[in-house]
Amino acid sequence: MKINIYIATQQLELLDDTGQVLRRYAVSSAANGVGEMSGSFCTPRGKHVIRARIGAGQPVNTVFVSRRPTGEIYTPELGARFPGRDWILTRILWLSGCEAGFNRMGKSDTMRRYIYIHGTPDTLQLGVPGSGGCIRMRNADLIELFDMAPAGTAVEIIE
Repeated sequence: MKINIYIATQQLELLDDTGQVLRRYAVSSAANGVGEMSGSFCTPRGKHVIRARIGAGQPVNTVFVSRRPTGEIYTPELGARFPGRDWILTRILWLSGCEAGFNRMGKSDTMRRYIYIHGTPDTLQLGVPGSGGCIRMRNADLIELFDMAPAGTAVEIIE
């Protein structure tokens, strides 16, 4: 099992062990483009793994802050009350870089930057960059991916 994320096309592909595409999803990467440095609000490139899977069994649109459910369920009304918030919803696949000096360790460490694949309000446009560094997905798509991709799954983010 492997996940490829293509920045140029804003798509995520889930592949089986033979390289066959099982699923293809629209995503949204960082509004600031690609980059590995802490504080850049860019999406890091290169080879990663899913280090942790968070939110199993939580309802769709569960709101997460600091990887913990807040007890809130996202609604358009809640979104209107906090218009500038970068919503992390439903599930979290926390990524860890695999390339020392590029996306692992030091000021470019993907995991220490809290880079996730996570759910987003279904009203937000996907297929165009717009996140603060993470990979956003539709909630239904993320649940499907979450259920198919165990911890340790390889993830490559390709410019």
